[in-house]
Amino acid sequence: MIRVLIADDQALLRGSFRVLVDSVPELTAVAEAGTGAEAVALARQHLPDVVLMDVRMPEMDGIEATRQICADHRTASTRVLILTTFDLDEYVYGALRAGASGFLLKDTPPADLLTAIAVVAGGEGLLAPTVTRRLIAEFARRPAPGRPLARQLTGVTEREREVLTLIAYGLSNTEIAERLVLSMATVKTHVGRLLTKLHARDRAQLVIIAYETGLISPSRHRS
Repeated sequence: MIRVLIADDQALLRGSFRVLVDSVPELTAVAEAGTGAEAVALARQHLPDVVLMDVRMPEMDGIEATRQICADHRTASTRVLILTTFDLDEYVYGALRAGASGFLLKDTPPADLLTAIAVVAGGEGLLAPTVTRRLIAEFARRPAPGRPLARQLTGVTEREREVLTLIAYGLSNTEIAERLVLSMATVKTHVGRLLTKLHARDRAQLVIIAYETGLISPSRHRS
């Protein structure tokens, strides 16, 4: 059973998301939050698997709430899925840096939202091809100014660097396997080792690490 916390300042949307989540036997909505502060408190209380997080909320916005949830050892296993109105909303990039596992538009079809919850709960970041490539390109153009590198790539092998580079370009595991002529099992092993070595929560965080450590630069991405 995947436990979901819904955080949105609009009661009607919260209710709609709850009905949708509870319509699937494998999912259950454990609580609703109307502010970022409530989202943090309820996450610590209920320890959900996934938080559906709105960005713009009173008292504390979704970015800060995401940062607090992802940084707290009590909610270390909780994944945050950002819901936003705009696919290139600048706030999304701050949320990804804060530890969010991905994002969806609020007008995403219900079936896709339910699939996304399951994907994120399974430890996969919702940074995959299609929309992802646009996200990565925009993210590359908006680096955090003056931000010190939080992680280095010490201990990462050359093959793992290749895999990380392709992840940062937005390639799926299947595409990486084809590009490097590897089996899917081998690619998954490399991705798992990268997550462990770089202390990354999921694929979304690997993309950010690739940019923030300088492995990928905006100019290289455009080329």
